[in-house]
Amino acid sequence: MKRLQILLEAKAFNRGEVTGIGAVDEATLRFFVPSTKKYVDKTFKEQMEVTNISGNVSVIGGEPLLHLHITLGREDYTALAGHLLDARIRGAGEFIFYPLTTRVVKIKDEEIGINLYNFEE
Repeated sequence: MKRLQILLEAKAFNRGEVTGIGAVDEATLRFFVPSTKKYVDKTFKEQMEVTNISGNVSVIGGEPLLHLHITLGREDYTALAGHLLDARIRGAGEFIFYPLTTRVVKIKDEEIGINLYNFEE
C-alpha cells in the first residue's frame, strides 16, 4: 500500500478508480464494526491469490486517500475479504488506475465513524 500511495503522489493521481489482481504472501485486512465505530485489523501470513482489488482515490484533508477492498483466495479455495490495509506482493501485482475528471472529496462523518463523499466541496 505504501508504494501505491507513493506512486499516486508522484503522478499527482488524486481522483479515480483502482482495480487489480496478483498474489501476496502477507496481507493485513481491516473490518469496520459499526457498533463501536472502530476498525479491527488482522494479518494473514500465507500465499494467497488476489482475485480482486477494487477501490478509489479521493482527497481528504487536502491529501490523496487510497481506499481499497480486496478478495483473497486461499490454497483450500476459501476466500478472505475486507479493507486492504497492507500487503506484501509475492508473485505479481497488476494494478490499473482509471482517472476521473471530477473532484472527489471525502470527510469523516463522526456520527457513522467513517469517511464519506462530500459532494458539496
